[in-house]
Amino acid sequence: MGCLFALFAGLFPRLGLFIVWVARPKLVDAAFDSWFWPLLGLIFLPFATLMYVVLYTGGGLTGFDWFWVVLAGLLDIAHWGAGWTQRRQAPGYPGTVQA
Repeated sequence: MGCLFALFAGLFPRLGLFIVWVARPKLVDAAFDSWFWPLLGLIFLPFATLMYVVLYTGGGLTGFDWFWVVLAGLLDIAHWGAGWTQRRQAPGYPGTVQA
């Protein structure tokens, strides 16, 4: 059950952004000038990109909206960092600390 939760937690931002992009392409097009930036966001910072698209309202983000985008970006970076530290501790990977 824990692995299933981790799988959904890791996939949700990407899946959510993809669903928003397919269901409401004008929402994503309004937030970004081209398809390149949301694609990079989908790959590298999915939660921050999803928050940016959801919070974008025609004129852009203002004030407290940036707090949520930055918080989502920090969560994305924490997700990458947690994966890196877990990989370093797994047996069989290069650079693994052996006790």
